[in-house]
Amino acid sequence: MSEKTIKFKVTRQDDPNGSSYVEEFEVPYRPNMNVISALMEFRRNPVNTKGEATTPIAWDMNCLEEVCGACSMVINGKPRQSCTALVDQLEQPISLEPMKTFPVVRDLMVDRSRMFDSLKKVKAWIPIDGTYDLGPGPRMAESKRQWAYELSKCMTCGVCLEACPNVNSKSEFIGPAPLSQVRLFNAHPTGEMNKAERLETIMGDGGLANCGNSQNCVQACPKGIPLTTSIADLNRQTTLQSFKNFFGGQ
Repeated sequence: MSEKTIKFKVTRQDDPNGSSYVEEFEVPYRPNMNVISALMEFRRNPVNTKGEATTPIAWDMNCLEEVCGACSMVINGKPRQSCTALVDQLEQPISLEPMKTFPVVRDLMVDRSRMFDSLKKVKAWIPIDGTYDLGPGPRMAESKRQWAYELSKCMTCGVCLEACPNVNSKSEFIGPAPLSQVRLFNAHPTGEMNKAERLETIMGDGGLANCGNSQNCVQACPKGIPLTTSIADLNRQTTLQSFKNFFGGQ
């Protein structure tokens, strides 16, 4: 068992403006090993398969429990979380690449600002003044709370944006995750006071009209969030909002 090794092909990039290149590594096999464990070995001993000393691989991680969403990368051609990618379930050599939807910072690290800026654009938060105690807020019906909880599982990992063919450098499409968050916060009893503003935002450039309904997002989401259901519901909501705007309603 100790003689068995796992082979990796890692797409690397030394800086944001540099060219990408592939470097191969091997790591001793351990049962239940995940991709993050292998990357930690490469960092501890940065030597490639040619026996050449190289720079440690850069990547993002935090919780290691598929909660923070930081360790997203493309593994064997599929965007996913590297903390839950077990080497026993992956075909070798294991290919590791940065997500292409976002600018590369270095190696497997990417800048996900595009997604966070989209969340700001749609005001994906509950606007409550925290300077004093407002007391208990309005209660949410249990039936609504259950599906809203499913939407709240989003960890802004960026996997759905990477899987979506409509999110690219030539498109302003904000992507599935921010759209689903619009539905979540519009459903909140307090958050719905900004419902019209959020809907009008996604009715503009880069919003719902840019969705091609490929449904790649819902298949790629590591949390199983019903993204396409949210998009369908938002299509209905924006249609109603357009009628309200036309007839001067609220």
